[in-house]
Amino acid sequence: MLVADHRPGPGPLVVLLHAGVCDRRSWRAVTDRLPGVATLAHDRRGFGGSTPAGEGDPTHLQDLRAVLDHVQGAAAGEPVVLVGSSMGGGLALDAALELPERVAALLLLAPAVSGAPAPAAADLDERTLALDAAADEALARGDVEEALEPCLQLWLDGPASPGRVGGAVRELARDSARAALRGGGADTGAGEVDAWSRLGELAVPVTVATGDLDVPYLLRRTEELLERVPGARRAALPGTAHLPQLEAPDLVADLVVRLLADVAAVGAADGAVWPRERAQT
Repeated sequence: MLVADHRPGPGPLVVLLHAGVCDRRSWRAVTDRLPGVATLAHDRRGFGGSTPAGEGDPTHLQDLRAVLDHVQGAAAGEPVVLVGSSMGGGLALDAALELPERVAALLLLAPAVSGAPAPAAADLDERTLALDAAADEALARGDVEEALEPCLQLWLDGPASPGRVGGAVRELARDSARAALRGGGADTGAGEVDAWSRLGELAVPVTVATGDLDVPYLLRRTEELLERVPGARRAALPGTAHLPQLEAPDLVADLVVRLLADVAAVGAADGAVWPRERAQT
């Protein structure tokens, strides 16, 4: 069972794909700032309230296709806008390459990329290495609670700014990370799509956004991604780290609105009336 938040509305459906230390709740502040926009955010298998991941389960890409078919109903197959954070960005890229007819545009927030070379230890700064090792050691002992703080410092605060984000945002991040770590969330189906070698195939509007406080290695990877994706637009998210949807939902919502405008412009240039429901009003 996959748990989802779906809000119907006119125009292309905006599908929000969460990071590997989050669940669908990480998008609620963004969707609150998108009144009138059709949105969908689901907990991937092994995350949040969805079924734990197990051997032989469908891949995240297969699950995404099934969720879209169910939610879109009679409109199944109509292109959607994918917004992916980190691991969710990797899933968005896989979907755009494997299901190109179903994807109208991409907004990628510091995305993972299937098939990309893994970083060598020499490519990572000392603080990132230390926090990652602390989380891994705690998880190896089965101590999820102890693993949470280094995870939050690495991904929510940014490695150079421990404790920077507090209040309700930190508590939500802590709770969703706890659920992900306990639920066995994994990148199910990883390696099935070599997106890194196929980025040149992308033929839809793509925006790639990163926070300037994110892990330095990921900032460099973003620059590589921009070089490989034809026509990709770069967007800065100043004062944020790896999970800008949590700490700066206004900025992320604004990027979604701009991408929807790009989709509408592409449809107009092609002579299509988009979105369908608006054409009927």
